Amino acid sequence: MTRDDPAVRHMEGRSIHRRSLLGAFLSTPFLATPALAQAPSVSGAAPTPILMVHGNGDHAALWLTTLWRFEANGWPRERLMAVNMPDPLARANDAEPQEHRSSSAEQTARLADFVRELRARTGAPRVALIGNSRGGYPIRDFVAHQGGAAQISHAITCGTPNRGVFDWEFNPGSEFNARTPFLQRLNGGGSDVVPGTEFLALRSDNDLFAQPDGRFVGRPGTATGITQDGPALRGATNILLPGLDHREIAYHWRAFREQFRFIAGREPMTLTVPAEARPVLNGLVTNLIAGGATNRPVAGAMVEVFRTHPTDGTRLGEALHRRQTGADGVWGPVTVQSDWNLEIVLAAPGHPIAHHFRSPFPRSTEVLHLRPPAPLTEADRAAGCLVRLTRPRGYFAWPRDVVLLDGRDIAERREGVASLAVAHLRLPAERAGTPVPGLFNQEAVMGRASLLAENRISLLEMTW
Repeated sequence: MTRDDPAVRHMEGRSIHRRSLLGAFLSTPFLATPALAQAPSVSGAAPTPILMVHGNGDHAALWLTTLWRFEANGWPRERLMAVNMPDPLARANDAEPQEHRSSSAEQTARLADFVRELRARTGAPRVALIGNSRGGYPIRDFVAHQGGAAQISHAITCGTPNRGVFDWEFNPGSEFNARTPFLQRLNGGGSDVVPGTEFLALRSDNDLFAQPDGRFVGRPGTATGITQDGPALRGATNILLPGLDHREIAYHWRAFREQFRFIAGREPMTLTVPAEARPVLNGLVTNLIAGGATNRPVAGAMVEVFRTHPTDGTRLGEALHRRQTGADGVWGPVTVQSDWNLEIVLAAPGHPIAHHFRSPFPRSTEVLHLRPPAPLTEADRAAGCLVRLTRPRGYFAWPRDVVLLDGRDIAERREGVASLAVAHLRLPAERAGTPVPGLFNQEAVMGRASLLAENRISLLEMTW
C-alpha cells in the first residue's frame, strides 16, 4: 500500500466534516460540534482556522472545553480542529524506532498533513496552531524548519518545554533532553520565531516539567539545568500565568483568554460555556498497550451510557445507548440533556471494565474519547473496590485546590508543585454499589464503587 493509495490518504487525516468517523484508524482530526449563533468578527471576515495539538501521551479530548469556549465566542465549528496523533508517546531515544511510540520527525510530518487538510477544507491560506506540552514541538519544527511559516499565521505553545525538560548526560537520546539534535536544531539560533508568523508562549511558575530539580523525572536531587523560564521563546510574546499547572496552561479558561485574543485580536465575549438543550456525544475508543497510550482505535469494545442520579449515582432507567465498536473505534453518537449526570461503561478487550462517572456535558462533542483504565497495581489488587478520581485537563495542587474523595482528603495529597492528576481510593468489597462522591473545587461527580472481583473499577472524571 502506498501513500497515494486512497485508503492511506483516508486514514491519514480526512476530517469528519466530509465523512463519517470510519476513517479514524490512524490520525483522524475531530471537529468542535454544533456552535452557538455566530458572533461576527470585527472585520467581518471569517475567523482564522485553528488546529490544536495535544501533548505527550494525550489525545484530542483534552481540547474539549477549549473547543466549546471558541464556539461560545463565535468560531464556526468547521474552522476548529483538535487532532489525534496516532502514537502520542515520545520514543525513549528519538533516533531509534520504538513500537507504539513516535519520533519528533513523525510528529512534524503528521502536523503538516493536518495543516494541509484544514487549509484545503476551509480554503484559508493560513491557519493558527495551538500546542500543549510536546504538541508545541512539531509546531515550532514545522514553522521554522519545514517551510510551514507561509501557512501559519499564529503559533502558540502552552507549557511546551522549549529548552527541554532536562539538560544533562542522562537520557541522552530523549526528545526532551536539551542536548539532543532535535532541540539543538530548534534552539540553535538567536531567535525562536520566524518573521511573518506571530508566536505566543504561555508558561507558568507551577509547571512540573520546568523545574530545577529532577524529582519529577525520576532523579530527585539532580539538577535538571532547566528553570521555569524553559517554556519561554526568544522573540515571541511571552506570558506568565502564575499558579496554572502544566496542563492548565493550555486548557484553563485563563489560558483560553490569551489564546483567543492573540488570534482574534480582541477580547473574548465570554469565558463560560453556554449549554445546549440536547447535546450529542461521540468519540473513539482507543487503547493502552503495555501500559502506554495510543490513539489507534479499538474494535470489539462495548460502550454503554446511563443517566445517573446526581445525589447517589444510581442509574435512572435502562441504557440510553449501547454499541460495540468496529474497526473505526467509534462508540456513539448518543443524545443527552445538558443537566444529566452520566455513567459511561467501557468494556475493552483485555482490560478491566471501566465505569466512568461524569458531571453534565453542556454541549455536544465529537472528541469524547475513551481509553481503558491504567493497569492495576499490587495495592489495587488487594482491595475489594477501586475508585479513581481523575482530572485530564489539569493537576491537583495544595493548598490551591480542594480535592475530596468519599468526603475526605485524598491519600496522595501533596504540597507544592502541581503534579498529581489521578487519586486512588481503595475500599473493602462491602462498599460495592455504594455512593462515592468526588469533589474538585466547584465541580462534583457522584459515582458508585464497583467490585474488583468482577474485574470492574470506577472512575470519577472531572471535565474542568
